[in-house]
Amino acid sequence: MRFLDIRTDFAFKKVFGSEGSKPRLISFLNSVIQFEGDAKITDLTIVDPYNIPLLKGMKDSFVDVKAVLDNGCKVIIEMQVLSHAGLEKRILYNAAKNYSTQLLEGEKYHLLNPIIALTIVDFMMFEDNTRLISNFKLLEKEEFITYNDDLELIFIELPKFTKTLEELKNIQDQWLYFIKNAGSLAYIPHNLSTEVISAFDISNTAAMTEEELEVQYKKKEFIIVQKEIAEEREKAEKKASQAEEKARKAEEKARKAEAKAIEAEKKARKAEEKARKERKEGVKEGKAQVQIDIAKQLKAAGMGNAEISAMTGLSVEAVSQLNQD
Repeated sequence: MRFLDIRTDFAFKKVFGSEGSKPRLISFLNSVIQFEGDAKITDLTIVDPYNIPLLKGMKDSFVDVKAVLDNGCKVIIEMQVLSHAGLEKRILYNAAKNYSTQLLEGEKYHLLNPIIALTIVDFMMFEDNTRLISNFKLLEKEEFITYNDDLELIFIELPKFTKTLEELKNIQDQWLYFIKNAGSLAYIPHNLSTEVISAFDISNTAAMTEEELEVQYKKKEFIIVQKEIAEEREKAEKKASQAEEKARKAEEKARKAEAKAIEAEKKARKAEEKARKERKEGVKEGKAQVQIDIAKQLKAAGMGNAEISAMTGLSVEAVSQLNQD
């Protein structure tokens, strides 16, 4: 017994977005969405039900199912298998677009119904957050007062769901286990809810035509190729980032070395200037001492102070001081 990989658009829409999917979709949504006052979905309408097996191209790495709940709220359920730049903005844009396009020209704003964007991702989206299911709403920053409940973003990160079959405790565990693992199972596990068993039954490949299986195979192959491309791109970007960081550090090191060299050159110039001054002062002092020695000799010979001053360049006062010395 083999089952479809539910993470592909063909299988996901066959289980949750085709004719007859209502009970399964109600059960799944009630298990992962917390409504105020523990309210539950009792009925819904699947928007534009998916007709198996036709697919128009394979350019997308995600699939969505839309449903309008019995209270008027619209839920957009999306299965995203690949991460890409701008994903968070696209999800927000899609939710905001579905919210804003509800009104026809001239209709009142109070007619707007809430939008819930439920995104199941097959990769780590919020690595710093340990929560399996993350809910986002419009809240006041400091007091966390709810501004409006009309726009809600819910994310389920499948890599964070690690429970084994024996560890399943509730219907939420069963659905997430089914979505993540159905494609690798060879039998329907025991003790599951009726709706989850129904999901296994409809995803059983034994009851499918060659055309349906071919569509599934091609889509799965496309996703595998896209994942490999994404992984190679990520490796290349990481390598480029590391090279850029290495170049930045080398440039910083060169700048520091250059600054150090400039500082050393300044110190060398100062030292040379100091030595030049000292040499100049030394020569000056040496010449003065020679004049003094000559003056002393002349004075000893009995020459007068004025004559000695004229011959040595010393002042008369300095020459007369020699008598005291």
